[in-house]
Amino acid sequence: MTNNQILTTKAEPDASSMIETFRAIGYSIETAIADIIDNSISAEAKNIWINYDWKGKKSIIKIKDDGYGMNHDELVQAMRPGSKHPLKVRSLKDLGRFGLGLKTASFSQTRKFSVISKKKDYNPVYWAWDLDHVNETKSWELIQFTPLVSEIKNLKEQESGTSVIWYCLDRILKNTKEEDTEALGKFMELMEGVKKHLEMVFHRFLEQRKIKIWFQDRKIEAWDPFLRGEKGIQICAEEFLGKGDIVVKGYILPHKSKISEQTFKKASGPKGWNEQQGFYIYRNERLLVAGNWLGMFRKEEHYKLCRIMIDLPNTVDDKWQIDIKKSIARPPIKVQTQLKAYAKDVRAHAVNVYRHKGRVLQRKYPSFKFTPVWVEKQRHGKRFYSINRKHPVISEIIEEPSKQNINELIKFIEETVPVPLITIKESEEPESHGIPFENIEHELLIQKMEKQLKRLVNSGKSKDEAKAILLSIEPFDKYPQYIESLTEKL
Repeated sequence: MTNNQILTTKAEPDASSMIETFRAIGYSIETAIADIIDNSISAEAKNIWINYDWKGKKSIIKIKDDGYGMNHDELVQAMRPGSKHPLKVRSLKDLGRFGLGLKTASFSQTRKFSVISKKKDYNPVYWAWDLDHVNETKSWELIQFTPLVSEIKNLKEQESGTSVIWYCLDRILKNTKEEDTEALGKFMELMEGVKKHLEMVFHRFLEQRKIKIWFQDRKIEAWDPFLRGEKGIQICAEEFLGKGDIVVKGYILPHKSKISEQTFKKASGPKGWNEQQGFYIYRNERLLVAGNWLGMFRKEEHYKLCRIMIDLPNTVDDKWQIDIKKSIARPPIKVQTQLKAYAKDVRAHAVNVYRHKGRVLQRKYPSFKFTPVWVEKQRHGKRFYSINRKHPVISEIIEEPSKQNINELIKFIEETVPVPLITIKESEEPESHGIPFENIEHELLIQKMEKQLKRLVNSGKSKDEAKAILLSIEPFDKYPQYIESLTEKL
């Protein structure tokens, strides 16, 4: 061997092991189907159909489009894992990156899938991946098979298009029987989740009518997380980050009282109002991350009206660490700092909108002063909440006490606890909240403790048992020293 010669040997990955590894990337069925749709959009499809046929473990899911399709050589290349280099310059409209989406998304849900495609002026072609065949042959071999022969004819009638057919859904339907109604119910619930996910992820494409998505032959509608077009929405000024190619825009959604019940319910999205707050990261208008503060802030009740759009081009994939599933994005450190500063301002505006309706003490109306059941008070620099004895309902019950009135009073108090105000204050100034009976005379407290202690002992409890019970009752638990001294006097 000369200095210019280096010994080499092949170290090709084992086919069955590698494909089983692909299956463990972590797709959900929602993200998997969305990844297939990305390919349809990149193929300039105008219509995309998602259909399923329930047959227990033999159920089939089909994702079909009317995009430009593929001929034989193009289909074989598309079925090859890593069909495109992730660092290769792509079209600015391309939603892909790794050349793995079709394969990894499909493998994540099924052991067998076929793709039928027709390019303009070509006949339909089809190939399939069968993991059982790969395991048996230990080779990267496609097989020419499809469980839906009729789909070849259907595509032949189109100018062009592609169908992806999943037909061995072992991850979600393993050993499931067709007559199992419980399994059918879970499957239908799962597919409803897929539909909602697609309404969210591709909402900008749907809104702009770039595509139509049909789910079981019914057109789905866009779910806009920012409620654009609704009255009361507040839109913050755009900021341009990075090299000016990253656009950030904050939205403060209207308070519940400003929108209809139907709109409020719809705006809660797949996860609910609290969970939907945060950043919404888009890549080429396709939603990657929905409702996530990226570790910068906690999700808290009084920021639930805050949602911030981030628009990325596909040229920053590497810097933002976009993953294969296109469901994770991590901004660079410099951009994180800029995003956090922007988000703080938007969040401050959002909490003011929330406070306007949640602040118990400062709500006023044009003709009269608001009368709350609870009022906030300060005592020796600490914050407390007390019942407003001047409230007409409270004062009426105090003047005419009866068992029924007292029960009504308790219910009235329970139903009006100022949760929004307490939540905000506790989050912003946790150390300023006082404990019950702090910095006031404890005569009333001690009287009640003594009365309860005697009642417990007279009922047959030992002194230790009585003490233990009192220590489990609020607010007695905050003053164990009184309980000890009162017990000694018995």
